[in-house]
Amino acid sequence: MLQQTQVDRVIPKYEAFISRFPTFETLAMASQIDVLFVWQGLGYNRRALALKRLAIEVVKKYNGRLPTSVALLEELPGVGPYTARAIAVFSWNEPQPLIETNIRNVYTHFFFEGMGQIEDREILALVEKTLPEKNSREWYYALMDYGAMLKKTHRYLNSCSKHYTKQSKFNGSDRQIRGTILKFLLSSSAAQSTLCATLDIEAKRCRKILAQLEAEGFLQKNLRMYQIKSDLTTYI
Repeated sequence: MLQQTQVDRVIPKYEAFISRFPTFETLAMASQIDVLFVWQGLGYNRRALALKRLAIEVVKKYNGRLPTSVALLEELPGVGPYTARAIAVFSWNEPQPLIETNIRNVYTHFFFEGMGQIEDREILALVEKTLPEKNSREWYYALMDYGAMLKKTHRYLNSCSKHYTKQSKFNGSDRQIRGTILKFLLSSSAAQSTLCATLDIEAKRCRKILAQLEAEGFLQKNLRMYQIKSDLTTYI
């Protein structure tokens, strides 16, 4: 949830999500409608479906317990190199090298002053050299807090990274429209023409986004009516 979403927005959503789905089993058994409904307000809804698919895998392959191997974690839906290592660090206090925005800012500030187009592999090499063997969790907490402070006084740091891309405006974006469509369809099904007119979306753009959502597994169409896909896949 914290990927691409601010902490103050995540906390109440996290508490609601854990209350509704306290175990991998309950999440694996939940419908996509339930999962997306609880996820509303966080954006990037692909993460919600990835979590559900992850829960199914964890229940099927690991009896409902998350594997502790970084390699096995990376095989799970929606889990990449950073997430796998972050789980190992913050759950089990393992000394795993990892980079995220705030950590990147700290190393850029101290080791690459005045430079641009810095690659993460260069920073990761320094992270590995400075990573303590014990208390890696507290080390990363400190780096993240320090990096967050640096962003307020050194706003240029993000743009020094070769991997930096400026986030596009949310208002009026396809991402906003996708969220609006999903929110509407969580309460009722609708025909394409009704959706476009009710939500005031240009018809061609509306058709394109609906097709994308259907291809990605969010929606299904029955007799010209769009609805949230009824994914009843479970671990049974």
